[in-house]
Amino acid sequence: MKRKDIPTGQSDQFKKQALRRRAEEIALANATQPRKNTDTYSPEAMRQTIHELRVHQIELDMQNAELRRAQVELEALKERYFDLYDLAPVGYCTISESGLFLEVNLAAATMLGSTRKALVKQPISRFIFKEDQDIYYLHREKLFKTGEPQSCELRMVKSDTTTFWVNIEATVTRDHDGISVCRALVNSITERKQLEAGREQLISELREALAQVKTMSGLLPICSHCKKIRDDKGYWKQIESYIHEHSDAEFSHSICQECAKKYYPDMDIYDD
Repeated sequence: MKRKDIPTGQSDQFKKQALRRRAEEIALANATQPRKNTDTYSPEAMRQTIHELRVHQIELDMQNAELRRAQVELEALKERYFDLYDLAPVGYCTISESGLFLEVNLAAATMLGSTRKALVKQPISRFIFKEDQDIYYLHREKLFKTGEPQSCELRMVKSDTTTFWVNIEATVTRDHDGISVCRALVNSITERKQLEAGREQLISELREALAQVKTMSGLLPICSHCKKIRDDKGYWKQIESYIHEHSDAEFSHSICQECAKKYYPDMDIYDD
């Protein structure tokens, strides 16, 4: 991203020119005022005055050098701030106690499908999913009431109405005017929420499947002649009826070869 700031060297030149013009104006104004008679100064006093002027000039040069050094450090801090805040891979934003965006980095603006300029002074509640408004309200109230870091998970809405999940980690600090503001880290957790939803759905399906499975275990009293089975209530039931009630098995009646020969000897049910 290109910055539109005036280069440091050019900025220094403009300041020097402005300072020079101001000094000339002051000198011209002083020239029109009555001067003290310098003839009364002794040579020693003149030398002392010149010395004081030279020392003062050196002090001014040193102050000017210190100002330039401070300006260089300030520019370096600005660049570092730009890298750490604006170009961070997660969303950072500053929010007023009333819930207005004061600062938004590039990641947060992209996350919301908007521009940083368009988001400033806009209420964050505008971008929070309607059903999750109470979650954010309680989060913000507790944050400013206790002054302790708070976190919450909720759904936000992009400018194109797309919904996504975020985790908000917030702290309270004071701006340069001493006003309490919220510094928030906004991280998208949509993928994690989708995985959790898929896992919960799978667990639900497994539980439903297990609930439908009927098993038979233990000893089953069965008649040695008619093969009926006695259930847990003492009733004798046909084996197919009992198995059907206690499992998902279905029966289709047929006849084995031995029974076919025994009961239907004249019918060629099974070809030899």
